[in-house]
Amino acid sequence: MSSLRRQLGLQAVTALVVGEVIAIGIFLTPAGMAHSVGSPFWLLVVWLLMGLMALSGALCYGELAARAPEAGGGYVYLREAYGPAVACLYGWKCLLVMDPGITAALAVGLASYVGYALGLAGVSLKLIAIGTILTLAAVNIAGVRLSARLMQGLTVLKIGSLALIAVLALVLGAGQWSNFVPFVAQHPGSEPLLGALAGALVSAFFAFGGWWEIPKLAGEANDPARTLPRALALGVAIVTAIYILTSAVFLYLVPLERVTSGETFAAQAGELLFGPAGGRVFATIVIIAVLGSLLALLMALPRVYYAMARDGVFFHAVAQLHPRFGTPARAIAIQAALASMLVALGTFNQIISYFIFVTVLFVGLTVAGLFRLRRRSSVTGYRTWGYPVTPIVFLVLVAVLLVLLAGHNPLQAALGAGIVALGVPVYFLFFRRPITLEPAGTHDVDKDRTG
Repeated sequence: MSSLRRQLGLQAVTALVVGEVIAIGIFLTPAGMAHSVGSPFWLLVVWLLMGLMALSGALCYGELAARAPEAGGGYVYLREAYGPAVACLYGWKCLLVMDPGITAALAVGLASYVGYALGLAGVSLKLIAIGTILTLAAVNIAGVRLSARLMQGLTVLKIGSLALIAVLALVLGAGQWSNFVPFVAQHPGSEPLLGALAGALVSAFFAFGGWWEIPKLAGEANDPARTLPRALALGVAIVTAIYILTSAVFLYLVPLERVTSGETFAAQAGELLFGPAGGRVFATIVIIAVLGSLLALLMALPRVYYAMARDGVFFHAVAQLHPRFGTPARAIAIQAALASMLVALGTFNQIISYFIFVTVLFVGLTVAGLFRLRRRSSVTGYRTWGYPVTPIVFLVLVAVLLVLLAGHNPLQAALGAGIVALGVPVYFLFFRRPITLEPAGTHDVDKDRTG
């Protein structure tokens, strides 16, 4: 088998977007945001603004996916817009740092909640994290259809758990509507508004982070020119609504003056709803949420290494699909192995932090590439709604975010960008070669489509 099978429909891809984005952040992020802005109204504004940003970016990625409906996502779009050198830098940054680092971080976070629920600690937590990574990797190798069905089930559980929290809160009358008063004015002790909004926007961005990873599965989506844009927009809209509603429920349960940290925020809410067992109930919900995100990451991210191998800028053997399952098994195994190694070493949080700035930069560069591609050709089955305003809005907000990130830790941002730039001579010395690109969308089209 030489090409990926197209098996993912709208429902499956939408579940991947929702499942990948909603992880542990929704249980921790609202506390810090609420405490800093000190106002339900401004908390709502932050979620809506970041939802608008994510939707704008998702619409742009939708057109990019329609133009190049093949495995690889951002790597492919950067290659088409700027050439193989820029795409290679992005791919190697993902392969060596961000992908295994994010996977390791989520797995360790999941293990810590499993440890809390079961009373485990120490080496057991590392074994749980590595075991989770390897198990989900094996599921992904066994087939996209199996992974998609598991993803849909986890997403239903995730959304259902959050809905249960909301319903119980209202039915039990466990909170106070007076917690929303005053609605606009900041509570005493809040940070100055502009600084609070800046910090909250950064936190909200990371809570939304990851929607741009799902187009890496475009090579396995049915009718990707229609499915990807719709799934991205629908997924981001669902995530925005869930974040707003969940934050409102938390504020209904816990008044702003009692908010200290994300962990205590969730614990307080859990105790009000479920009594002494509240912490364990919330831990179970978090485990379900993180499992979904890990599964989505191990589905989407290895498609970059697969695309790189097909382009000749990574080991050719990685481009070979599993003879039975038709999945990029070697690419999946590489990510799982690197992530497991980072878990065992315990050195990934600091490494990831150095590359957050450059990751956001690449996302902005990818959307900016839409202008270049539009000038070259207008042929596409889907055109970004509101163009050129939509990509401009996204890029303006990305620029603001980059300024905030660089201003917060300029050395960290500079080091991350500098380390990625070191890949330039590596590319020209070892990987620069003529790349014969097939017409966009032909890499992974299987004549016998299923699903």
